[in-house]
Amino acid sequence: MKRFFSLALTATLAVSASAAEKTIAAPKEAIPQVLFDGKTLEGWAGLPDHWKVSNGAITGYTTKWAPLKNNTFLVWTNGTVADFELHLKYKMMGGNSGIQYRSELKDPAAFIVGGYQADIDSTPRYSGILYEERGRGILAERGQQTLVKDIGGKTQVKVAANLGTADELQKFINPEGWNEYVIVARGNHVMHFINGHLMSTCVDLDTAKAPTQGILALQIHVGPPMEVQFKDLKLFSLEPKP
Repeated sequence: MKRFFSLALTATLAVSASAAEKTIAAPKEAIPQVLFDGKTLEGWAGLPDHWKVSNGAITGYTTKWAPLKNNTFLVWTNGTVADFELHLKYKMMGGNSGIQYRSELKDPAAFIVGGYQADIDSTPRYSGILYEERGRGILAERGQQTLVKDIGGKTQVKVAANLGTADELQKFINPEGWNEYVIVARGNHVMHFINGHLMSTCVDLDTAKAPTQGILALQIHVGPPMEVQFKDLKLFSLEPKP
C-alpha cells in the first residue's frame, strides 16, 4: 500500500503546468466530451428559479426572497461517470458550493443529490476537500491524503500523508476570480486539483459505501444569498483501473 501511494503522489505532484493546459490522467490525444455549450442549459436539469446562463457561464444563485430549504443541484442528464477526469472553471460570490460525482439523485422533484463532492467555498475553509453529501461527511481535508475504512460499522478516516497545510494550499485559490478545478477518479482513488495543485486525495476502502459510478451535478447551498458560476466543463472518460 505504501508503494501504491508513493507512485500516485509522484505522478500527481509532478504536475506543474496548469490543469487547464495539461490533462493529468487522460492520454494527451484524448478528446473530451464538452458538457456545456456556453449558451443554454441543454443537457442539465435543476430548479429553474435557481439556475441560468449568464455571461457564458452556468450560474446558480439564491436570494433573500427565494431561500433554499435544502441544498439543491443542477444535474447533468446525458450520462453517468465512473472512472474519469473532469476539468471546469468556477467562480464563487459568497456561500458554499461543490461538484458532485459518482452521485445519486435522492429527490428528483427538489433535485437533492448525495455522493462524492469536490467542495467549493467562498471562505478559506472547505475548497478542495472531499465531502460525501448525505453520506459519511468529510473524507479528506485540504492538504490530506487519506485512507477510508469501515471499522465495526463506523467510518474511519486515516491521514496517510500530508500534501501541505490547508493555509498554504488556500493561497493558490483565487477567492474572487476564476479557478480551475480538476477531478480525477480511478477505481477507489480520487484526487482534487485546483489551479494545478493537488488539494486532497483519498483511497476509499469501504467497499460497501464507496461509490463507483453515478451522476455529475453542481451545487447551490442553503444559507445566505450566494452565486456560483461554472464554465469550460470537459469530461474525459478513463479506462477502469483497479
